[in-house]
Amino acid sequence: MKAFVLRSYGSPDVLDLTDIDKPVPGDDEVLVRVRATSVQPYDWHLMRGEPRIARLMGGGPGLRKPKINILGADIAGQVEAVGKDVTEFRPGDEVFAMPKQGGFAEYACVRESELAPKPKNLSFEQAAAVPMAAGTALLGLRDGGRIQPGQKVLINGASGGVGTFAVQIAKAFGAEVTGVCSARNVDLVRSIGADEVIDYTKEDFTRHGQRYDLLLDIAGSRSGPACRRVLTPKGTYVVVGGPGSRWIQPVGHVVSALAMSLFVSQRTVIADVVRCVKNRQNLMTLTDFIEDGRVTPVIDRCYPFEEIPAAIRYTEEGHVPGKVVIAV
Repeated sequence: MKAFVLRSYGSPDVLDLTDIDKPVPGDDEVLVRVRATSVQPYDWHLMRGEPRIARLMGGGPGLRKPKINILGADIAGQVEAVGKDVTEFRPGDEVFAMPKQGGFAEYACVRESELAPKPKNLSFEQAAAVPMAAGTALLGLRDGGRIQPGQKVLINGASGGVGTFAVQIAKAFGAEVTGVCSARNVDLVRSIGADEVIDYTKEDFTRHGQRYDLLLDIAGSRSGPACRRVLTPKGTYVVVGGPGSRWIQPVGHVVSALAMSLFVSQRTVIADVVRCVKNRQNLMTLTDFIEDGRVTPVIDRCYPFEEIPAAIRYTEEGHVPGKVVIAV
């Protein structure tokens, strides 16, 4: 099969499109013919080995060279073959998953427990936009934020991959949603359900005067203390990402937020992206939202498989509205 192989850290130019052996599924695995994948910050952080502090961690990308050689954390496709212990899938089934690696290839192996049937009303390209971004939004709002109907929710970074899902998922839970984004994306964020939209180029949301029960901070564009000003006394601050240097981004923002939580009544939670891949039920919950029309992926661009490096370059520029997907 053809795959983009990562052998050393660097720019998108280090990705080598080459022929390698098709993977063989283990007893509890499913071999998926990848029909579409997506590009996200997770991929290019691994490609560049940043933040560099992560290379020192046991579960990090690797100290001197990448541990993960085929990037692509989201996939949608068709079952090609199954291991002997697989009971719920058969060749030909349309599926989607977040295996954390392997999407930048024509085939990928996924554990049965990490796989779910593709939403019936989505194309493969649309389905590939869902797992990591929508899963992060779901866990941040539902598990971390403990979102409740009628709450006032602020989403900082509402026009990006996670943000566009977060706006819709928060509305699906019955919240009143305010989104923060740039001027060019105000209409987009309003069109996907936000009750109010703040243009950060004209107004500082931390000085807006409104108080919220939950802040989902995807952009990390304001300090933790500033963000706490917009929360109610018992509000929850959920940190998804943030800016920083090549060495510690966005670890510094996360650590700062956690440290501040020791001295205030408001809760601080770090979104647990890893659980997106551990629990098939999260994908099933997202499928319910999607099939009943409450959540729809927002796709900015779709690239052909051969242009994955160009897709990553575009994504690294930042400020992508919605998701960038790849047709394999």
